Amino acid sequence: MRSIWNGAISFGLVSIPIKLVNATESHAISFRQVHTEDNGRIRYRKVCELEDREVSQAEIGKAYEDADGTMIPISDEDLSHLPIPTARTIEIVAFVPADRIDPLQMGAAYYLAAGGAQAAKPYTLLREALKRSNKVAIAKYALRGRERLGMLRVVGDAIAMHGLLWPDEVRAPEGVAPDEHVTIRDKELDLADALMDTLGEVDLEDLHDEYREALEEVIAAKASGEAPPESPAPAAGGKVLDLMAALENSVRAARESRGEPEEEAEVRQLRRGASAPKETDAKKSTSTKKTAAAKKAAPARKSTSKAGEGAARKTTAKSTATAKSTAGKKTTTKKTASRKRTA
Repeated sequence: MRSIWNGAISFGLVSIPIKLVNATESHAISFRQVHTEDNGRIRYRKVCELEDREVSQAEIGKAYEDADGTMIPISDEDLSHLPIPTARTIEIVAFVPADRIDPLQMGAAYYLAAGGAQAAKPYTLLREALKRSNKVAIAKYALRGRERLGMLRVVGDAIAMHGLLWPDEVRAPEGVAPDEHVTIRDKELDLADALMDTLGEVDLEDLHDEYREALEEVIAAKASGEAPPESPAPAAGGKVLDLMAALENSVRAARESRGEPEEEAEVRQLRRGASAPKETDAKKSTSTKKTAAAKKAAPARKSTSKAGEGAARKTTAKSTATAKSTAGKKTTTKKTASRKRTA
């Protein structure tokens, strides 16, 4: 990897020569602007508006435009004499826990490579100190004509630096959240948690740019004179009228996509909880429990009765008559006992 900046890390009285290299690369497909009639390239020319002529790169410099439109020339020599200590130095100013850094501040990422054999030991010392402390280093450095803020952390056996925005460059999220007052029920949160658990984690290595792949297919087809592939029909959408139903359907679809069995019992339990009336006193609660117990007992009696009927079919008619006679006597006995208790 080619270095884009050479300097040193200032770590107290320790100076570590380093080279700055880009840690990321873009795989995006870029297009050229062309004339639609003949595919001729469209190019931009740098023209001096006072002389109305094209100028070369050697004739182009920098200037600051004042409020009244006056141009104040700034040369590279002016920039090289800026009164800051970070012109060629990454100056570490503090060590803080990583969670102190707001991800909104993070920008471009770089690798810091040791600049020669003499930098190996202090480089390794800083790396191991960062590892053992579980902290990141906050540093200031100058790059491309401005002083910047950076965060140094360990990545594998290397030290990486993330460019950070200055705190006053991050906007407050005012007016972003909805103004309406919304109440979220526990059951809705439970279903949202179930959906999150069902989706689970993902290996970031498995993710890829599907848009770029589809674009490459279109370019390949056009280059070979074939018709570009047709895009799949978009899924039919509709208005979400019931948030609970949408969450339940999402959980069900996620489980099906993973080949997991459906857990209908969990969803039904939530539905019963949502529709069950509130209990007003202890007496009503006791009555509800008795009713539930009776309902549970009813299927068992029904099952026993059916089993008896099956057995009766297999016996002879004589046995059936005997059973009926016995049942009649038991009924008469129960009625007599009932009359005695009433009297």
